[in-house]
Amino acid sequence: MPTTWRCGRFLFDFTKRRRPVVMGILNATPDSFSDGGQFRSPKDAIAQAELMIANGVDLIDIGGESTRPGAEPVSLQEELDRVLPVIEALKDCGVPLSIDTYKAETMRQSLNAGVDCVNDIWALRQDGAVDAALDSQDCGIVLMHMQRDPLTMQFNPEYLDVVADVMLFLKERTELLRSKGIAQNRIAIDPGFGFGKSLEHNLSMLSHFKDFSTLGYPVLAGISRKSMIGKLTGKDTNERVAPSIAAAIMAADRGAKIVRVHDIPETVDALKLWEAIEA
Repeated sequence: MPTTWRCGRFLFDFTKRRRPVVMGILNATPDSFSDGGQFRSPKDAIAQAELMIANGVDLIDIGGESTRPGAEPVSLQEELDRVLPVIEALKDCGVPLSIDTYKAETMRQSLNAGVDCVNDIWALRQDGAVDAALDSQDCGIVLMHMQRDPLTMQFNPEYLDVVADVMLFLKERTELLRSKGIAQNRIAIDPGFGFGKSLEHNLSMLSHFKDFSTLGYPVLAGISRKSMIGKLTGKDTNERVAPSIAAAIMAADRGAKIVRVHDIPETVDALKLWEAIEA
């Protein structure tokens, strides 16, 4: 099991904390599936980040391009215009910042502006992305599995064995980074709930979530408010708080070291109770 995760200026020590790192989602976008448009202006995004910090978030993940199913890509300059003012304002906020992007230049400029982690749905498969990560001596890296791309990923996704197939992909990507000299404790992995998976695939991954930890890296669970929850409950996006928290707790029970969530205070409080029982 991983004992630490280096995230830029910060080090998460899993020998001293039982509960997962709570990664708060901050979408500086007009069209993200859950909160698109709410924090589109830098002023609103910064205010939301400050509220997250007050509510106990451990890490803030800033995104300037929606990757919901069917999302259209945005230009490099538009993404930079959305995220850089937020990063500049928050770089000394006291918690690590992550940039949610697959563009190498966005990674570089965000790292130069003060982010501590790169969170990439493409697992650094886009041109220049690995080199951008290599330019940093200590940034955290989250490698996610996705079948195809956001425009087409939900068109009949297929696997021989979703858990085994995703694990093989993540093993190959982590081994590539290790071969480039990136330290093991900088890397985290994300099986990619909802990214080219059916409801049955998602449920199988959550049921067997412990298996991903056998790869030796902190595992991130990103299930918050996703369509799998809507399909099971019939609830609209903003009515999925309770099942999202339940999913975070189930992931924690199965070894998740990072949970990426929308609902910070509720998730933090639930994990405090979970941690007390685990202890």
